[in-house]
Order: sequence, then C-alpha cells, then structure tokens
Amino acid sequence: MIRKMLMAVLLLALLGGFALQELQRRWRQPLNIPAQGFPLTVEAGDSLRAVVNTLHREGVLAYPNLVVLYGRWTRLDQEIKRGEYLLPQHATAESMLLLLQSGKVIQYQVTLPEGITLERALDILAQQNELEHVLEGPDDARILELIKPHTLPEGLFFPDSYHYARAATDWDIIQRAHGELQAVLQEEWEGRVSGLPYKTPYEALTMASIIERETGLVQEREQISGVFVRRLHKGMRLQTDPTVIYGLGSDYDGNLRRVHLADDSNPYNSYRHGGLPPTPIALPGRAAIHAALHPAEGNALYFVARGDGGHSFSATLAEHEQAVRKYQLQRRKDYRSSPGDQ
Repeated sequence: MIRKMLMAVLLLALLGGFALQELQRRWRQPLNIPAQGFPLTVEAGDSLRAVVNTLHREGVLAYPNLVVLYGRWTRLDQEIKRGEYLLPQHATAESMLLLLQSGKVIQYQVTLPEGITLERALDILAQQNELEHVLEGPDDARILELIKPHTLPEGLFFPDSYHYARAATDWDIIQRAHGELQAVLQEEWEGRVSGLPYKTPYEALTMASIIERETGLVQEREQISGVFVRRLHKGMRLQTDPTVIYGLGSDYDGNLRRVHLADDSNPYNSYRHGGLPPTPIALPGRAAIHAALHPAEGNALYFVARGDGGHSFSATLAEHEQAVRKYQLQRRKDYRSSPGDQ
C-alpha cells in the first residue's frame, strides 16, 4: 500500500514537472512575428483579454489564456497603456506585456522647414495621416489664445522636426512649436550684441524672419542682418521683396511688379513704409534668429542676388546699381535668386 502511494506521488511529481516544463516552454516560446515586426493598436478601454484575443486571431500568439493568467497574477493586466506598438521579431509573451506596460509606442516624425509660413506649417500637419486634425487654420481661437499678448500668430512657432505618437493632434505639435520658439528666442535674446535697433525680442524675431526669406546660405545671414541693421540705424527703408510678397498673400502670382512696390495700402511693403513690418513674415530657425542678434560688421547698405544662390553686397548706391545691371538686367538662363530655387 505504501509502495503504491509512493509510486502515485512520484508519478504526480513527474507529471507536475512535465507540466511545469511545458508551461515554461510555452511562455518562453517566441511569438509568431515577421521580420518587419507586428503592429498592435491598444484602444482606450481595451482589456488584456481583448488584446491577446486579437493576437491569437492574427496567428501571433498561440496560448492566449496563459498570457491572461500571467497578467492577472502579476497585475500587469491593470497597467497596459493605450497606443500603437510594434512587436519586434522574437518577442515573447512576457516581453510583449512589458512593452504594453511601458507605453513605448510607435513614434512618427513631421518636419516644419525653416522659412515657411504658419499656414504652410498647418498644411504640412494636415497631411500627416497619423495625426488627429482639430485646428481650423492660423486664426483658430486656440492659436490666438496661445500667442497672447500678440494678436497675429505668424512667426511664433519654431521650425523643427517633431516626434509624436498616433492619436496626437496638430494642436499638440503647434503648442510644442510655440514653446520651443519662446525658449530659443529668449536664449538668443539674452546673448545679443549691444547697439541693436530692436526694443523687444519680437522685433528681433521679425528681422530674423526676413533674413530667413532673403537667403538660404548660412554664411550670408549675418551679412544680410548687418545691411538691414545699418539701414534701420540710418532711417532707411528696408526695401526687401519678401515682405512685399508676404503682404500680397494669395494675390502674389510669382511676379513682383512695380505696382506692388508702389502700393501704400500693403502694410508689409518695406519700399513704402519705414522700419520693420507689422509681424514676422515666416517661421525663422535658430540660425536666422542668431544672425538678427549678431549682425556682421561692415559698411554695406545694399545687396542683390547674383543668380547663383548668393548675393553681391555694396556700400554705395552707385555700386549697387552697377551690381543690379550686372546680375539682374542680364540674367543667365540658370539664374536663381536663392539656393533653393529651381
């Protein structure tokens, strides 16, 4: 009798050992995930049971009940976070649960280039399929509230690359871009040189936006800044085409005409109005902001596009008119006013 009981206990122990080994094998078994990974979306309110059932239906997870039991035992089932995940090849059930607990969701990226307008920035955000689109344009009430005490939003958002997860909104990106602009502008303002014609960081931002639109060459930004700063000090008008073009808005057809330059009704017409334009005309990057606050020394008061992406600088009107005749009135077929022109 005792021998039979011992044999039964031994058999149960062996069976238990085999069962434990089988559970461990199943638990450690890699999920059926292709080399490129498997995208998994956890919606708000999804339970662990719902998630593993989805994986089971897709052929990724062979033993859903085992995962649910483990999740309940460890309470990981209470800690999974919503979002879009990418399960890597060779992931196990345990590493999958830890990933869902971590909230390390798939990250997307959108780039807002330097020198674009806010309207164009919003267009770029609208093209991101992974973003939720809630803003109604540059005059959206949320944007106008965000930029107070300013009343016009142009230029008040930093051009950069921004990472985000699915279900983020264009409003989220815009808030981050505004916060980044404020931080960069304040940092650059505190390091500015003396003797500048700006009363506020906003005026420096406006100048930076003009510099951004005038040249794409890094080595020219401070030179162009120097020209504009000297003109302001002398009470000369800036006479820069990008401000006029910005003021024309949708009426600009690619050709800037004499009638445009003579138009007093355009508040951005720097040929007719002195000082800086009412607002920035684009989203300037850090380099342009730095140039506005660190103009190059010199005596140049004029510049003209050479046609190769760069500019010719002149100290006198006579020199400038000669350069205009050389570079503008006898344009080559491959003439480009800036490096980015095609």
